[in-house]
Amino acid sequence: MKKKLKLIVSDLHLGVGRVLESGQINSLEEFYFDEKFVEFLHFYQSGQYADAEIELILNGDILNFLQVDYRGHYLTVITEDVTLEKLQRIIDGHPKWFDALRDFAAKEGNTISYVVGNHDQGMLWPSARDLFNERVETQVKFKNLIYFFDGVHIEHGHMHEAANRLDPRKFFLKKNLAEPILNLPFGSHFFVDFVLKIKQRYPHVDKIRPFNRMIRWSLVNETWMTLTTAVGLISYFIKSIFVNDPRRSFPFKRIVKVLLESAVFPDLSESAKRILQDERVHTVCFGHTHVYQYRQWSDNMEYFNTGTWTDITSLDITSLGKITKLTYVMLEYAEGAERPHGRLKQWYGYHRIEEDVAIS
Repeated sequence: MKKKLKLIVSDLHLGVGRVLESGQINSLEEFYFDEKFVEFLHFYQSGQYADAEIELILNGDILNFLQVDYRGHYLTVITEDVTLEKLQRIIDGHPKWFDALRDFAAKEGNTISYVVGNHDQGMLWPSARDLFNERVETQVKFKNLIYFFDGVHIEHGHMHEAANRLDPRKFFLKKNLAEPILNLPFGSHFFVDFVLKIKQRYPHVDKIRPFNRMIRWSLVNETWMTLTTAVGLISYFIKSIFVNDPRRSFPFKRIVKVLLESAVFPDLSESAKRILQDERVHTVCFGHTHVYQYRQWSDNMEYFNTGTWTDITSLDITSLGKITKLTYVMLEYAEGAERPHGRLKQWYGYHRIEEDVAIS
C-alpha cells in the first residue's frame, strides 16, 4: 500500500519579497526560506516518499496581507480588489515558493488544503482563492476556520483569542458601504494602525520574547520610545471605545475582553484540551502563537502547535539570540490504519556551502 501523509505548516508570513521594486531591502518581509521550502516539498516527493499520497495543509497566516501596503498605504478598509492586488504582489515576490506548490500539486496523489488565519483573512474572498488556484494550477481545498478529518481537528488558533477572533457569522461588512469589505477583528486594526508604525523603525519588535524582558530592556535602552509608545497605546484604546464608524466599531465589552485576554505569545493548550473533550477528536493542531508545542494528556489526546517559519529573538539566557526553527507537523497513517499519528518535526534543509544572509 502507498504511504499516506499529511504535512502541516503555519505562520510563514509571506510578504512582497526580500527586495522591493526600487531595489531596496524590504524590512517588513518575514519569510526568507523560499529555497528551503522548495527542498522541503521535494524531499517528501522523492526517496522513501516517492510513491506516497501527501496532503499539504497550510494552516493560516501563510500570507501576510496585513503587512503589505496598497499603493503606499496600509489599510484596514480592505475590499476584494485591494486583496487581489496585494495577493498578486506576494505571488510576484515569491515565485519559487509558488512554483514549489504548483510542482507538488502536479504529482498524482498530492493535494493542498488551506485554513484561513487572521493575517491572511483576505483568502476568504472567492476571487483571491481563484487567483491562488490559478497560480498553483490546482484546486486548493480552502477551509474558512476549521479542518476536521479522521479525529484530527486543525485550525489556525486565532478564534481562541479575543483580540483576533473573527465573527463567523459575518466575514464581510456590507451595510451602508459602497462595496463589501473584510470584517477585520480588533487585533488586525490594532496591528495596522499602531504596531506597524513601530515595526517600520523596529522591524522585530513583535518577534521578541519573553515580552516582559523586552519591556525592561527597552525602558533602559530606549526609554523615550518606550514611554511614548505606552502613552500612545493607552490613547489608542481610549479612542477605540468612542469610535463611531460602521467599518470598525467595537463594543466597550469587547475591548475590555481584549485587554484582559491580551498576550503577545498566547498559550492555546487549554483551548486544545477543551476541544479534545469531544470524543470524536484525538488530535488538535494549532498555529498562531509562533511557539512550537506538544502536549499529551492521555494516550488518545494530543496537541501540536506547528510554530512558525519566521525568526524569533529570545532574551531568555538559556536561548539568547535569534532563533530560527522551521517546524511542522507530520501526520502519518500506518498501513491499514484509519487514525494518523503525529510528529512535531524541524526542517533543516539540504546541505549547502553558502547562502545569502537574511538582512532586514
